[in-house]
Amino acid sequence: MRLLKLNADCSFSLVLFSKDEIPPYVILSHTWSRRQDEEVTYKDLIDGTGRNRKGFRKLQFCAKQTKADGLHYFWVDTCCIDKSNNHELTTAINSMFRWYQNAARCYVYLTDVSFYSQDSKVRNVDWGSAFRKSRWFTRGWTLQELLAPETVEFYSRDRIHLGEKTSLQRIIYETTGIAIKALQGCHLQTTEEEDMANCLLGIFDVSMPLIYGEGYERAMKRLLREAAESGRIELQPSVNTERLVY
Repeated sequence: MRLLKLNADCSFSLVLFSKDEIPPYVILSHTWSRRQDEEVTYKDLIDGTGRNRKGFRKLQFCAKQTKADGLHYFWVDTCCIDKSNNHELTTAINSMFRWYQNAARCYVYLTDVSFYSQDSKVRNVDWGSAFRKSRWFTRGWTLQELLAPETVEFYSRDRIHLGEKTSLQRIIYETTGIAIKALQGCHLQTTEEEDMANCLLGIFDVSMPLIYGEGYERAMKRLLREAAESGRIELQPSVNTERLVY
C-alpha cells in the first residue's frame, strides 16, 4: 500500500509499505472533479508537479487535518495509485474495502458544501440542504466508504468539521436509505459476519446467493456488484464491477 507521509511543514511524499508494515493512516473520501485533469496524479507527485491543479487543495486539507489528529500518513486515491499500471490498479480496487476498513479515520471532503457564505464571514445556516444534495451521495463507492471505516468524519469545502456518520446518521439515512444501525457500525451485530452485508439487500432491492464462510469483506463486495449491475447504484464508467470481487 502506498501512503503519503506527512512532514513537519505539512508537505508530503509517497512511501510504499508491505502488507505487514502499514502504519496507522487517514483515508480520504471525495468526488473526483468532472475534469480529471484537475486532479493530482501519482505521476504529478513523482515529477514534483500538480501544485497548481484544483485537486491539490484536497491534499492540503488532508495533510493539515491528519497533522491535527496526531497521525503521520494519509491515503488519497487520485495520487496513491499508479493507474497506468493495470496490475496495481486491479489490486487496489480489490483492496479498497479493506483499506477503508483498516483506516484510523476517514475524512469525507465535500467540495459542494460550504459552512460559510462566500465572503467566509457569515455561517451558512442552510448547509444541511447542500449536504443532502451533495454529489458525494450519488457515487457508487459511497456505500463502502460509509460502512467500512469505524470513524467517518464529514468536512465542508472550507474545511469545517460538520459531524461524523454517527452524529449525522439521521440526515444520512434520509438521503441514502442506509439503515441507521448499519451506520452505527460497531453496534450492528449478526450471528454470521456475512449477514452484515446480507442485511442490506433490501435497501437495494437485489438478491444474491448466501455464501457463508466467505467473510464480510467479500460478501459486501458482491453486494456492491449486484447493486451496480441492477442499476441501484452507479459506478464510474471506467470501473469494471467484476473487479469488486476476488
